Amino acid sequence: MDIEQANQSAVTRMIEARPMLTGVAAARDVIPGMHSNLLLHAGPPIAWARMSGPLRGAMIGAMLFEQLAHTEAAAIALAESGGVQFEPCHEHNTVGPMAGVTSASMLVYVVENKAGTGSTNTAYSNLNEGYGKVLRYGAYSAEVLTRLRWMNTVLGPTVGAALARSDGIDLRALIAEALHMGDEGHNRNKAGSLLFLKALAPLIAQGNGAADGQSEVLKFLGDNALSVLNPVMAACKAMTDAAHGVEGSTLVTAMARNGTDFGIRISGLPGQWFTAPAEIPVGLFFSGFSQADANPDIGDSAITETAGIGGFAMAAAPAIVTFVGGTPRDALNATLEMYEITTTEHKHFTMPALDFRGTPTGIDIRKVVELGIAPRINTGIAHKNAGVGQVGAGLVRPPMVIFEQALLAYAEKYGL
Repeated sequence: MDIEQANQSAVTRMIEARPMLTGVAAARDVIPGMHSNLLLHAGPPIAWARMSGPLRGAMIGAMLFEQLAHTEAAAIALAESGGVQFEPCHEHNTVGPMAGVTSASMLVYVVENKAGTGSTNTAYSNLNEGYGKVLRYGAYSAEVLTRLRWMNTVLGPTVGAALARSDGIDLRALIAEALHMGDEGHNRNKAGSLLFLKALAPLIAQGNGAADGQSEVLKFLGDNALSVLNPVMAACKAMTDAAHGVEGSTLVTAMARNGTDFGIRISGLPGQWFTAPAEIPVGLFFSGFSQADANPDIGDSAITETAGIGGFAMAAAPAIVTFVGGTPRDALNATLEMYEITTTEHKHFTMPALDFRGTPTGIDIRKVVELGIAPRINTGIAHKNAGVGQVGAGLVRPPMVIFEQALLAYAEKYGL
């Protein structure tokens, strides 16, 4: 078995994937295996009893949104009785930021890999709620549910109708341009969100809906610097899933956190998760909050680093340090370090600050373990209590033990 050849095949599939945002649809209609009593969440598998505050809150909110329960107490009782199922987004071709909760009637972005190589795959993500009290941080007040219903009845259908009037939005090209405009694709998405709005606005304006509805949607998207994060995450999921399941490959194809555990998946070990307790991110906190308020790392958004952007592309976004801490030199060094544990440089994602060098892409578990260098991830920090919301942003690394576990499992499977 030639491991290098397997890894080259996997990383080539990842880089050559061409994720196109083609539509918006109800989760139950497009996500494989989705049904009315299933709630998808970020990170590796977890039972209700072990869920963190933000994840529990998001699950309660989703049950109220779906009218599976009508009160908080009823939702908790339903969860405790096994009346709803909890499964990872990643096991259903889906990703979601922070708690990542996706339920059957929620509208989701549809991102298709149109690489033109004969093999295609599709990924999904929920819609971004914006800032403040939001479901992804475990909030489920009346205002949160009202916003979610507006997203399902106005925002999603408007964006979906706009996309139907187009050939789709090339998210690989959008990410590449955003990296040249100061984004890194995970926590800084200001340029990408403006490019997203630029692509959608003329299409939305062509619609036959009420003019006030179109204006409301455009304002919502324009005011939300995270509006492109969810489709970008789905694009990264489509790219990394294209690399998953390559016999003999030691590349990481998912890094995900549920607020309790951190998990990874490996291309040559399909169907397996390798998990350990999630670390608490270290960074900058909003006024009135401190490290003591922080929940352990949570969210599927580390799929961006897995695909070669986010923390791996911090050299492209020196201004990110005003959000996650450190200096512009630290951002540059973060990217340089990641070349040590990756297979290649990205063909399409390049960084002006490094003379347009491609981002480090294709995390190899062998290099991680040999060098003792865990991937760098920049991330939002959730309060440990449901519904408080984001309290800061910072940096985190996965526990080294999960890469060691994966390498041992790989050696056992392949007889090494």
